[in-house]
Amino acid sequence: MRLAVNDFFHFNTSIVVRRPKKKRKSIVRQFISNQGKWIFLGGTFSLTVFVLLFYTFIISPYRSVWRGLFGETVYPEFTVRGIDISHHNGPIDWQKAARSNLGGEPLVFVFVKATEGLTHLDKNFNENFYQAHNAGLICGAYHYFKPRKDALRQAEYFLHWVHLEDGDLPPVLDVEEEGGLSSEQLQTAVLTWLNEVERRMGVTPIIYASHAFRKKHFSNEKFSRYPFWLAHYYVKEPRGAEKWHFWQHTDNGKIDGIRGKVDLNVYSGSMYELRRLTLHSED
Repeated sequence: MRLAVNDFFHFNTSIVVRRPKKKRKSIVRQFISNQGKWIFLGGTFSLTVFVLLFYTFIISPYRSVWRGLFGETVYPEFTVRGIDISHHNGPIDWQKAARSNLGGEPLVFVFVKATEGLTHLDKNFNENFYQAHNAGLICGAYHYFKPRKDALRQAEYFLHWVHLEDGDLPPVLDVEEEGGLSSEQLQTAVLTWLNEVERRMGVTPIIYASHAFRKKHFSNEKFSRYPFWLAHYYVKEPRGAEKWHFWQHTDNGKIDGIRGKVDLNVYSGSMYELRRLTLHSED
């Protein structure tokens, strides 16, 4: 078939070249798309703020708590360090323990459980006290107080078994129970023990108590002259303005020569001040 020239041009001009149309998003799809972006950005911002606040108010102020709960020993800045033990710690290699490194500082002192109530002598007291002495450590002995038992007889029981010498730390009364007594009754019983031991030994005893227990029962003038050994775990330093001499800062410590966990303590002053606190004969 032949086409005339005019027909050819007429045919070509009738061909229309169409460009592909751009797909237009519907208003609904655009809205959803924009909303998704804002939700993502808002969620990211909220998560960032939450993490910062959580770290600032939960993690950072209680870093010692978290580290302690996960088994990491956190040592305070105080450099005169010690432990307290009882038969619950089992057999102890005191020569090895005395050479221990506690966060870069040596082990200096140890409190050994002696008695409890009216009839209980810690079965490892004599061995622990003698061996710790022999290893060159400064030693102290403590009595676990039972509030419902006669306080004077408890003092006599402690004095029967414990004979401190020059260079030893003052005797300690460990008070952890109320025993159903009122605060006033408990204070009277505790003072009975303290006064009798001080009268017989000629030295002011130390009181062991938790931070909260001291605040509740012993934050008055009656007890202001006594050195305090405070138990307050996983904090940078015992809170409050009340003075303390010893601080049991964890029950989760580890030390050479002792299997399992052990209580770790620090003294608030220098080695010179610690030695001045120990018993010494009058010239």
